Amino acid sequence: MKKCVIIYNPNSGRKNIKPYLPQIENLLKYHDYEVEVIPTKYKGHATEIVTEIENIDLLMSFGGDGTFNEIMTGNLKREKQLLLTHIPVGTTNDIGAMLGYGKNIIDNVKLSLNGVVKKFDIGLINNHPFIYVAGIGKFTNLSYETPQDLKHKIGHLAYIKEGIKEVFKKSKLYDISYEVNGEEYRGLFSLVLISNANHIAGIKNIYKEVKLDDDNFEVIFCNIRKMKDIFKSLYFFTRYDTSKVPGFYFYKTNKLKIKINNPEEDTWCIDGERLENHEKDTYNIETVNNVKILIPKKNIKKLFIK
Repeated sequence: MKKCVIIYNPNSGRKNIKPYLPQIENLLKYHDYEVEVIPTKYKGHATEIVTEIENIDLLMSFGGDGTFNEIMTGNLKREKQLLLTHIPVGTTNDIGAMLGYGKNIIDNVKLSLNGVVKKFDIGLINNHPFIYVAGIGKFTNLSYETPQDLKHKIGHLAYIKEGIKEVFKKSKLYDISYEVNGEEYRGLFSLVLISNANHIAGIKNIYKEVKLDDDNFEVIFCNIRKMKDIFKSLYFFTRYDTSKVPGFYFYKTNKLKIKINNPEEDTWCIDGERLENHEKDTYNIETVNNVKILIPKKNIKKLFIK
């Protein structure tokens, strides 16, 4: 019999998965898995569990994007990586939405177990992994500063509520030097986003041709500061080629070096969580492309080259 370990975050999203666990365990047993269930108890616990766990056939995680980031962080520290699958039960669930999961937890488990194993590109910022997005600047703080009780009460609307407040705040400009595709640049920017996703902050199809196995990530530098320009660009952003939106500088690469010449207390957001214990001014971003994840078949042709 195969061995599956379930790791779940009891504080993610608005749904408590405990009532679903007996049915989930039965599904796994039907697929010939012996099951062990481990709830996380504190921030970073999932990373510790994955780092120390024995070699198993499948690790299934339940939680938000931040939980999956902890799982991935632990997995990349291992000498022998585990096969992962992630069932979204967070507030926004960008990764789950991109891969084709829906709202029903049990249906999502079935989609996963009847899915296929694919190799993913995973980003590294100063060797700390991010699965789908890393960013600094305007709006990036919302995911980790929005009150948890508000997210439990109204879900994704909590981010929208806090985002409206952010629009009316004065935007900071970061003096940034960066090197990408052999060229060096410098400018003042209010937002930097590095991603490997077509679904970010609940917005679909931000990029039209994202591939999760092309050994590249998409990069945006934004110099927009005024509120009217933000709304103008958001209009273009949802309707036209992202690379042609006024105020945005777009790149596709697998290696990027960023130096923030006026570092402040602000920090990077990775997969919806604050990046802890990082350098204050210089960041090296690259990809690793040998991470295996079990995912639904639904969006395979759209998201993968191989």
